[in-house]
Amino acid sequence: MPTFEMLSSAVAWLPWGSAAFARAGAEGKPVILSLTASWCDACGLMDRTTYGDPMVATAINRRFVPVRVDVDARPDISERYTLGGWPTTAFLAPDGAILGGGTFVSLDRMPSILDTVTDAVARHRAAAPSPGIAAGPDRAVGPPPTEATLLAAVWDAFDADHGGFGALPRFPHVAPVRLALALLHDDDPSYRRIAEASLDAMGWGALYDEVDGGFFRCASTRDWQQPQTSKLLDTNAALLRLYLDAGAALDLARFTERAADVLRYVQTWLADPVDGGWFGAQGADAPYYAAPASTRRALDPPIVGRAFYADANADMVSAALHAAEVFGDDGLRDFAIKSLERVLLACYKPGGGVAHEAGGSGIRGLLADQAAMMAACLDAFDATSNIVYEMMAEELAHYVSR
Repeated sequence: MPTFEMLSSAVAWLPWGSAAFARAGAEGKPVILSLTASWCDACGLMDRTTYGDPMVATAINRRFVPVRVDVDARPDISERYTLGGWPTTAFLAPDGAILGGGTFVSLDRMPSILDTVTDAVARHRAAAPSPGIAAGPDRAVGPPPTEATLLAAVWDAFDADHGGFGALPRFPHVAPVRLALALLHDDDPSYRRIAEASLDAMGWGALYDEVDGGFFRCASTRDWQQPQTSKLLDTNAALLRLYLDAGAALDLARFTERAADVLRYVQTWLADPVDGGWFGAQGADAPYYAAPASTRRALDPPIVGRAFYADANADMVSAALHAAEVFGDDGLRDFAIKSLERVLLACYKPGGGVAHEAGGSGIRGLLADQAAMMAACLDAFDATSNIVYEMMAEELAHYVSR
């Protein structure tokens, strides 16, 4: 199966690091930060068009320090700098402060944006030659919100017409649906309606691929149509667990059956059947997914990335162990344990927690990785009674505390 490769362009991209920002400070240039993902259609389009234009590339190389970051490999940088989605095009000062930016920038708009940024930086430097950017006014801090206020904000985000939560694009948010399931014991039928409406809308609309299986990343419309056709491991792991729990909590077989469909997709497309573990994503391919089922068989399948990420794999271990219990599948349980051991062996460093990417040279010590791996180890202990997994969870907890 073909694998992801980041598209290159004439822009002389540098990796994220102190050297790039030191150069920006020494040369008096702003940083242009490109946040991108290998499975993202719009990221590839911007590489081919905007960054692939020789005049744009020359302007960026001469007037900026260009830095590129893969958001899967560096979720910490993505969390700090993403401006509304991917690709993100952010302009930074040499100290890392955000000067401005947005998401996709078309070729016709990029030259004027580059001019605007460099002119603004030059004016700022002339008015105040000292480095850095003035801090904004302090925000007034009010009393913390009450539980009732927080719950009201969650339910206000529910779309009563189409199910689900939040604004566009429409993501399959798991947490509010799980909250509704947790409140089913209250004498309020609205929680069941919210959960069922959201689960039905997500699981039986265009967000779900009825041919190959699996959930797409998000949909472009309120009624869950026009999906962005990448499929991410973390999304499918979270929804697998949600539909399993919903099937039990609501006593509705269709949700359990949908969970089984998700599991088949993950095991068919994202799992490494020999050594264990799950790859991080299957790339977007709108023409492939728009084709009828009979036609798809003659097309090349969407590309699957070959990276293993600690947090997504740990989430999938937990979901697979739960599914193995629900379906009485000892083979799935054994595969989940093998996957946990493979990723732990590749990511764990005694006294240093787990790295984000198995076998990679990327970031180590992200809280999300440690928390997900702790949970997976405790689930493995519950499934096997092997105290080694409990001890590993304890070790990671001590690392986080330190």
